[in-house]
Amino acid sequence: KTNVTSTMHICWGAQAGLYYHYGVHKHLLKEKVFGVYEFKVHHRKEPLLRGFDDVFYSPHSRYTVCDHDEIVNNENLVVLADDEKLGECIVISKDGKQIFVLGHLEYDRLTLDSEYKRDLKKHIPITLPENYYTNDDPNTKPLLRWRGAANALFSNWINYYVYQNTPYEWE
Repeated sequence: KTNVTSTMHICWGAQAGLYYHYGVHKHLLKEKVFGVYEFKVHHRKEPLLRGFDDVFYSPHSRYTVCDHDEIVNNENLVVLADDEKLGECIVISKDGKQIFVLGHLEYDRLTLDSEYKRDLKKHIPITLPENYYTNDDPNTKPLLRWRGAANALFSNWINYYVYQNTPYEWE
């Protein structure tokens, strides 16, 4: 908290970070959120979102969701991207020191594919990842639709929230 200019929390880490820093609870879902989903961008002038389109795609794979009301009613948090069905995807503290990414923009093209096929082999009940395979055919190469948003997010975080805010003393 003292020597770090900004921390990015991802997925379960984001849920834990929201609880630790702001008391936001998580809730178990009836079904796993599993696939690639479209999110609407808000607060376009926030440096974290530079280079983002009006909407972007993000992979998700989780059984829990953070309490929407606790997020939107917290005066220290700002929702930067969300979806009506899935809720928040990117949340930031007003001071920029805490960033919460509730999806998996860091996933590569085949991460959801590997998870799906792994669970099938283990006979774990799993649905086909939504909005992932061409024509919902798991024998096709999954479409990669989130790389631009991922590159922008991580580059913006490092540049605007870490690099430019880290104090340096020259001797």
